[in-house]
Amino acid sequence: MPGTKVAYSAEGIEFIGTVFAPPGSGPAPGVLVAHESPGVTAHTLEAARRLAGLGFVAMATDYQGGGQVVSDRAEMGRRFQAFLADPGSIRARMEAALEALKAQPRVDAGRLAAVGYCYGGAAAIELARGGADLKAAVGYHSTLTTVRPQDATQIRCPVLVHIGADDPAVPVEQRTAFQAEMTAAGVDWRLMLYGRTGHSFTNPEADGWGMPGFAYSAAADRRSWAATQDLFAEVGLL
Repeated sequence: MPGTKVAYSAEGIEFIGTVFAPPGSGPAPGVLVAHESPGVTAHTLEAARRLAGLGFVAMATDYQGGGQVVSDRAEMGRRFQAFLADPGSIRARMEAALEALKAQPRVDAGRLAAVGYCYGGAAAIELARGGADLKAAVGYHSTLTTVRPQDATQIRCPVLVHIGADDPAVPVEQRTAFQAEMTAAGVDWRLMLYGRTGHSFTNPEADGWGMPGFAYSAAADRRSWAATQDLFAEVGLL
């Protein structure tokens, strides 16, 4: 299943998404799949394919621009900090992606979700903080911090995050602040914490990066995938 390339734009930049359709021909729920910091890689595409296999029209969502994959760690960090400093930018890019997804012929625009990995998880949650009409927002080993926690009152769907207890990128203080933010806003939220698990635990490539605290965990990958499916079934997406 190679997927279909879809171009869309925001902030004067063209983005290239990849859409995977489920078997059949009738209406289907739609889901955005936001990539880890480097860009749309094999990991992102495989996640979208798996979601298509569940019955979604799934779009691997490019928020870097041009479908590029960034390999320079310093440049990744610069972009990451820019998105953190200005959530409006990532929200605009994710909102444009959501509109592109809704324009796909089989998508049921009343049944939409967003999932993301690493900063892509933060992007999915920022999309929800912006008031997007979603049935669920899910982050895997995702950054939880935001400079606009007050916007959580605009979230219209359940929020689920999967975090490794030993993740150096998401310390306890960040988890605690997220819990307080979601609770204060009255959001239906849940935080799944996985013991003996670090960052990028869904990505088998993480073991080769040589980065302390970054490692694949087959158990956490399997458990988080099952918990996500449970939420999707609960909100009527499956």
